[in-house]
Amino acid sequence: MEKPTVALVYQAVQALYHDPDPAGKERASVWLGELQRSMYAWEMADQLLQLKQDVESCYFAAQTMKMKIQTSFYELPPETHIALRDSLLSHIQSLKDLSPIIVTQLALAIADLALQMASWKGCVHTLIEKYSNDVSSMTFLIEILTVLPEEVHSRSLRIGANRRTEIIEDLAYYSSTVVTLLGSCVEKTGSDEKMLIKVFRCLGSWFNLGVLDSNFMANNQLLMVLFQVLQRDETSTNLHEAASDCVCSALYAIENVDAHMPLALQLFQGVLTLETAYHMAVAREDLDKVLNYCRIFTELCETFLETTVRSPGQGMGDLRTLELLLICAGHPQYEVVEISFNFWYRLGEHLYKTNDPALHGIFRPYIQRLLHGLARHCQLDPDHEGIPEDTDDFGEFRMRVSDLVKDVIFLVGSMECFSQLYSTLKEGNPPWEVTEAVLFIMAAIAKSVDPENNPTLTEVLEQVVLLPETVHIAVRYTSIELVGEMSEVVDRNPRFLDPVLNYLMKGLREKPLASVAAKAIHNICSVCRDHMAQHFQGLLDIARALDSFALSTEAAVGLLKGTALVLARLPLDKIAECLSDLCAVQVMALKKLLSQNPSNGKAADPTVWLDRLAVIFRHTNPIVENGQTHPCQKVIQEIWPVLSETLNTHQADNRIVERCCRCLRFAVRCVGKGSASLLQPLVTQMVSVYQVYPHSCFLYLGSILVDEYGMEEGCRQGLLDMLQALCMPTFQLLEQPNGLRNHPDTVDDLFRLATRFVQRSPVTLLSSGIIVHIIQCAIAATTLDHRDANCSVMKFVRDLIHTGVSNDHEDDFEVRKQLIGQAMEQHGQQLVTQLMHTCCFCLPPYTLPDVAEVLWEIMVFDRPTFCRWLENALKGLPKETSGGAVTVTHKQLTDFHKQVTR
Repeated sequence: MEKPTVALVYQAVQALYHDPDPAGKERASVWLGELQRSMYAWEMADQLLQLKQDVESCYFAAQTMKMKIQTSFYELPPETHIALRDSLLSHIQSLKDLSPIIVTQLALAIADLALQMASWKGCVHTLIEKYSNDVSSMTFLIEILTVLPEEVHSRSLRIGANRRTEIIEDLAYYSSTVVTLLGSCVEKTGSDEKMLIKVFRCLGSWFNLGVLDSNFMANNQLLMVLFQVLQRDETSTNLHEAASDCVCSALYAIENVDAHMPLALQLFQGVLTLETAYHMAVAREDLDKVLNYCRIFTELCETFLETTVRSPGQGMGDLRTLELLLICAGHPQYEVVEISFNFWYRLGEHLYKTNDPALHGIFRPYIQRLLHGLARHCQLDPDHEGIPEDTDDFGEFRMRVSDLVKDVIFLVGSMECFSQLYSTLKEGNPPWEVTEAVLFIMAAIAKSVDPENNPTLTEVLEQVVLLPETVHIAVRYTSIELVGEMSEVVDRNPRFLDPVLNYLMKGLREKPLASVAAKAIHNICSVCRDHMAQHFQGLLDIARALDSFALSTEAAVGLLKGTALVLARLPLDKIAECLSDLCAVQVMALKKLLSQNPSNGKAADPTVWLDRLAVIFRHTNPIVENGQTHPCQKVIQEIWPVLSETLNTHQADNRIVERCCRCLRFAVRCVGKGSASLLQPLVTQMVSVYQVYPHSCFLYLGSILVDEYGMEEGCRQGLLDMLQALCMPTFQLLEQPNGLRNHPDTVDDLFRLATRFVQRSPVTLLSSGIIVHIIQCAIAATTLDHRDANCSVMKFVRDLIHTGVSNDHEDDFEVRKQLIGQAMEQHGQQLVTQLMHTCCFCLPPYTLPDVAEVLWEIMVFDRPTFCRWLENALKGLPKETSGGAVTVTHKQLTDFHKQVTR
């Protein structure tokens, strides 16, 4: 890009916002993006900010400045840093009244500069000294002081742990100065609402960083102001939200209560005074405020959770905190109680771990009241028509209730609760919506009730299957769910199998109930496989007529899964014929699709049938003794030509090819070695399609074949030829610009395949010419920040080196050790250097355990050489940032080296 004029940049910004033609907008956006990545961006942004022509150009310039400082600060020579700082400060001062979003972008730019510019010492002090006496500068000063603590842990600023520690210590040192500034600001501006909001946001930001002195804060005027604002009925919504956020940040900051006693006590007492204000907000139907109070009460309970469990009812273990949450649970809107769910989960978890009956006794009444409230919240509207929706907000809320109930039910006792719920139905005659909600909660806990000779459970089952068809359809829907959850009871009491199946078949024939009934039948099949064998013909009839029922895709697949699970329990001589029958419908449908002339040049979509076949193969797993022919072998051989032709027809469509490969994967897994006759034609077809359309699922399917046949002497060379043929197009794809980043699935599947080879036939792979290229590709791919792909790469490298470490007394151990030795001699230093670089600059923290495993294996393989490689890698790391901060000291490097290698 050549250096543009500022007029041209301004024109492009105008086009971006105002060009009526979308194509013009797009062109401007691409060009401006290119400008932002270039060196000229610094100067252009600075000039636009000086010109101050309009909000749009200034916003673009401010955002560009922030972005450049975040991502390209190294472009500037150190002698320009002071000039940049001074120019940004003069811009924010001159643009402070133009627009708040511009002030925020510039404040972020100044904060990011301060964090990276080591020569700017005590930036907080300088800023306060320079601007605190000028009322008109207060808005942007507080904005900078708000974003500064927020940016300290920003992932886009890689400032290093040393610099971060230095900054946090510096901010802690000046924190009371900031709080004092905020306090005097409140005194001066008094009831100026906008200013108060800014002050609370800023204070919250400093609480979040965890640097405020709790003794100093405990007696601070600002804390009183916060609670006064929250107690006042006339506080506006925006101010109320800012104050609530700030109190929540303060509560979060004192999570380690014992270390912050004075502040903890003030916050504890302060929040307890808000109960009256909560009731006032309820009376005024001000839902926003009600939600804010509930957030504060929940945060209070979360912070004092350990104290409450350790000393319930005493001091700050006061159980009034739980009372506050139960008051919120009584609010008619379900969104209010939902805020507190995470606390109840954690309380349940704590009590489960402590396992102290006396302690459980103290909390049991609270959980009982919570469950009572939740059951009420789960009621549908009395005028609701049709079945309960499970995809809308309320449906999702009910699912979360179901999960929560499962997690805390142990405190009340599943059986006791189940019986109580049932007695409310048996003894009263509640309206339909109460009945449905009670059945819903019963379904949540049914599985945790002991099914052994339990008269209540059998009575419930008897009564539910007698429900008349005249009851509200939502009640029937949830009763079917309950029956599905009670499959263990059916298994222990087979006399119920016929009435239960009849009840579920009625549901299956009604459109609104079909899918839920199918799911319940699937559950019964999974749990009562042996009892269901006598009903196999009935299941087969359903499967043949699957599309005559109004089923969701998922429910249809679930029914076939249930059928396949039962099929696997039939006598071996029956399985082949029944499997053939079960597959026939899907195979006929695929053949029909293949024979049709594609309308508009596009063949019809076969995925429904492929998914159904896949689920049948996946779950038909009969017990086959050694030497017996697998009963499914013949069926799969008969189906192969149809699958092969489907794959050919749709070879350009990644989604369909993926479903074909999935179906073949389960077919191969189903019969194991019995699929040998497919190996040759399948591999040939995979390789030929992959040359034209490199779908990564072929690599995955290849890994399945290696897993099944890699130990067979006669198959090894053929599988190696397959690997080499698949690798060539894969490497071409990954060597393109950004190839690894753009094709993480391919990286994932390639290294799954290579890892399977290492596990099944390491010597075949290590002696081949392709291994060098695979290792080189792995070293390049270690930088890829993609969870699955990175995990596969690391597992491959780890397993590869491990084959030279683990002496499993196989004949080939010495050969393996020698081959790994050669590979390490060639690539070891490069691998260790890349891994160290990757850990520091590319990967998120959760991937580090995988890297550690790799380094461990290298060290076990050859400790002295590894020590040398690691030393060289550490010497190559940058010791200083472009802002002049020391990233790592010599002592830190030697300590790290010692810790890793000792």
